[in-house]
Amino acid sequence: MIRSIRFCVRVLDVSSGLSAILIRSLRLQAKRHTTSQNRSYSDHRVESGTKTISDLGSSTGKGHRATTRSEEPSYSDFKEPKPKVEEEFRAPLRSSRVPSSKLGRLFHYGGLAAGIGWGTASEAIRRTASPSDTNGGVDGSMFLNETNVKRLVDKLTRMRGAALKLGQFMSIQDAKILPPQIEEIFLKVQTTADSMPFSQTESVLKKELGNDWRGRFQSFSQVPFAAASIGQVHRATIEKHSEQIELAIKVQFPGIFESITSDLSYLSLIANSTRLLPSGLFLSKTLEVLGSELKDECDYLREARCMRRMGEFLKDDDRFEVPSVFEDLTTGLVLSAQFMHGKSLSAAPKWSQSLRNKIGHNILELSLREIFEFRLMQTDPNWSNFLWNEKTQKIELIDFGATREYSREFVDKYFDLLKAGIEEDKEACIEQSKRIGYFTGDESDEMIESQFKTLRALGTPFRKSTPQPFDFKEQNITDLVRAEIPHMVRLRLTSPPEESYSLNRKLSGIFLLCSRLGSRIDCLELIEKVYEIHKNSIR
Repeated sequence: MIRSIRFCVRVLDVSSGLSAILIRSLRLQAKRHTTSQNRSYSDHRVESGTKTISDLGSSTGKGHRATTRSEEPSYSDFKEPKPKVEEEFRAPLRSSRVPSSKLGRLFHYGGLAAGIGWGTASEAIRRTASPSDTNGGVDGSMFLNETNVKRLVDKLTRMRGAALKLGQFMSIQDAKILPPQIEEIFLKVQTTADSMPFSQTESVLKKELGNDWRGRFQSFSQVPFAAASIGQVHRATIEKHSEQIELAIKVQFPGIFESITSDLSYLSLIANSTRLLPSGLFLSKTLEVLGSELKDECDYLREARCMRRMGEFLKDDDRFEVPSVFEDLTTGLVLSAQFMHGKSLSAAPKWSQSLRNKIGHNILELSLREIFEFRLMQTDPNWSNFLWNEKTQKIELIDFGATREYSREFVDKYFDLLKAGIEEDKEACIEQSKRIGYFTGDESDEMIESQFKTLRALGTPFRKSTPQPFDFKEQNITDLVRAEIPHMVRLRLTSPPEESYSLNRKLSGIFLLCSRLGSRIDCLELIEKVYEIHKNSIR
């Protein structure tokens, strides 16, 4: 009993220490805030007050949509917005005010750390009283008891920005690299996001589109139909050439860009203090990549440029449709695009096998073309970013905030690595892994074997010996890769190349999408096209 009490005291000390660290940081940041509250961030982002996309050139490209990751609502599922902005605000999403100042966000993180500390101490005391009862903890974790899991999910979804993005970033599909309790948190926040109250939304619209912003729309729904880590989306209409045009208006949460660096530092402090993430994840590098991606996503003018470029790439491909951007209603914090009427792929199980084959084939081919032909990829594989329009028989592409470019040098190295895996050439896999930056040259035999097994599994659909069409529903690639990831996380000597985070996330996500669709695809035909594309690109 005395030993149990001592253990509880140690847990209380750890919890109090974690809280104290955050509180000291809180005080330091508060002091800094009073002396630097007028600091400008104009050196770090695109000015957005009056500058619109038309200042950067014409942009007929694609639309975007920030979504919650749960119901993945279809655009056409929403009722026609009523004229003007007079409806009562009754959001279907949970509404909470976005903490927009650095000081305000710091107080929230300090409260989170303190809450986790007390929750852990309470759990330790409870277990001492009932040693056989661990139901309060997820998989027996002292830190991540049921109360703390709820506390983390609630705080991440209310904070939005980097906090919510980290959860979505780390919820790697079917990749069991995290403890189950951590994975549970990240999966929950992937399907959750609060909307902001309309008073905050309107303040952004006034700043970006002017005090008379309402007069620029024929109708504007105050109720957002989707929300994600950095913004929410409203439905609106305008009249142009006597024609009523439906728009999707993405409005960024206030203060998100300015809070990225500080948010990530607080999250890193909490993660390191609790030691809940495996060291092989290279948390500092992961957060660095996440921060860079999130800053890019906060620049809606950049997103619009990416939309225009992808629209140009696909303008002659009648399998896809990229929404148009409305330049005069687009700024750094507001993105206005053509409203798309396609249905989410979540409805795919009801569709015919031939249609599911067609959609899966076209999306997989597009992903390969994005990296090996365009060298410009929309890296978010969430299937709510793909809509199927039954009337036009086209796949509608939305949400290009996560679009990034890849250098020819990296693409060539990645091509050689993929080719080595397809051909099951172990020596080539080792050499190309060193060349691209996965290996240092000092890896253990176990690490080399895990890397080879992973590359060989990923190459399975494209191998000549694999029966075609390849049935993604019956594939075991995911299980094979999942089995190796814990070993690679434990044995990895260096962080992966920066480009690989987004690229692997997209390709693994597309494999999973094809699996959920139950698509049967002639992947050998696709990879032969890729070989031809790559051969022509290096001439």
